Amino acid sequence: MRSFPRHTKVIATIGPASESEEVIAKLLKSHVDVFRINMAHADHQWVKQITKRIRKVGQEMNREPAVMMDVKGPEIRTGYLHDPVELKKNDSLDLIFVAQPSPPLIDGIWQIEVNYDKLPDHITSGDIILLDNGLIPLDVIHSSPTCIRCKVKQDAILKSRRHVNLPGIETGLPSLTEKDRKDSILGIECAHDYFALSFTRDADSIDLFRSFLKENGSDAQIIAKIEDHKGVQNIEEIIKATDALMVARGDLGIECAFEDLPIIQKRTVGSCLAAGKPVIIATHMLESMIESPVPTRAEVSDVANAVNEGADCIMLSGETTTGKYPVDCVQMLNRIAHRIEEDIEPTLTEELKLFRPKAKMLRSAALLAMRMENAAVLVFTRSGDLAAKLGALRPYGAPLFAFTDVDGLHRRLRLIWGIEPFLIEFSQDPEVTIQIAIRKLLDCGWVDQGDQLVTVTNVFAHDKVVESIQLREVGD
Repeated sequence: MRSFPRHTKVIATIGPASESEEVIAKLLKSHVDVFRINMAHADHQWVKQITKRIRKVGQEMNREPAVMMDVKGPEIRTGYLHDPVELKKNDSLDLIFVAQPSPPLIDGIWQIEVNYDKLPDHITSGDIILLDNGLIPLDVIHSSPTCIRCKVKQDAILKSRRHVNLPGIETGLPSLTEKDRKDSILGIECAHDYFALSFTRDADSIDLFRSFLKENGSDAQIIAKIEDHKGVQNIEEIIKATDALMVARGDLGIECAFEDLPIIQKRTVGSCLAAGKPVIIATHMLESMIESPVPTRAEVSDVANAVNEGADCIMLSGETTTGKYPVDCVQMLNRIAHRIEEDIEPTLTEELKLFRPKAKMLRSAALLAMRMENAAVLVFTRSGDLAAKLGALRPYGAPLFAFTDVDGLHRRLRLIWGIEPFLIEFSQDPEVTIQIAIRKLLDCGWVDQGDQLVTVTNVFAHDKVVESIQLREVGD
């Protein structure tokens, strides 16, 4: 039986460093499972072109990846600056809401434009505002409808259109902006498999986005991105409402205390495992490999920690969009994840609740495959639920093969831990379907004659269809 490079899945963000057919093919050969398109930096024409390119290469290689559109979401930014502004510790600075092509220095106070004029409604004296992804902290002195007076806490250089973070402060920004709606329509037209919803704060925002997708004819799944304290606060309701979840550590690490971030990550992964929902760990996985061919030891430990905690996916951002070594980054993740998975004690997740009879049978099937040599688990699904539950059990060491006859679902299943999905035709006779599946595995080189397969399927018994677990040997 062919060995898996890893159970943990890899998401690669596509960009200038990885957009060619040649690099896409190399990434797929290195077992990238999902390609992410970041709408904070992508225009519509490029999105159409790159989606077609990914689909083309995937079909040619007989390994179709999922495509995720990451919608930008609501954000607050500073305005355009003709030249960078040199700020000194204890300088006074006004955040204003009138466009300034070049900010004036009035009575020794810089006037910096911000694109959200309702910000004073949410800001009071003593609050902290962070500019440029947390690099420039400001203390709020006082707030008025036209201006927020701040004190600069450290020397810094402020450039154009820098991100504004408000740790611990609710802004009232809409969960879905007009840009997000237009971008999502494009993603629907391109048949994207997943939509990542930035700054998800509650279940209502997910329900709103799901209604929007359905109204526009899409059955794509939603990935809720946890990026601020409100999302953390409502994590249980978000997990219940979403299809998958992403711990987006970039903004989350700014909005929350640094020392809280590992705890948030660990608890979130655990909650997702208990609910049977895929969870993604994202941002700064191998950041140094944007410029270096090797990661830092701290990054290796960070990746290993995500694998140890049981994350379904680890995601690369700048490493594969603009980095010098996009393929090397994925191969490095393969090496780390595979080695760590080898060292994890093969026990099934006990927290996962299984209710349907066939779902309950998965636990027995997974346990049987783990205790046998060269044994894999086969499931057949039209909704993806059985495959998701099987992956959530975390049967380390056992290959997991999922078969569906639903076009598109075979791509979405790539997000799930350990699952290698296939699109086949289902027969009315379960036995015929099983034989088609085994033939597919043989043709693709995933199994060899004599390998053991634990199959969760239906069988005919006295003119009735009953659910069963079967142990098969390839070639029987």
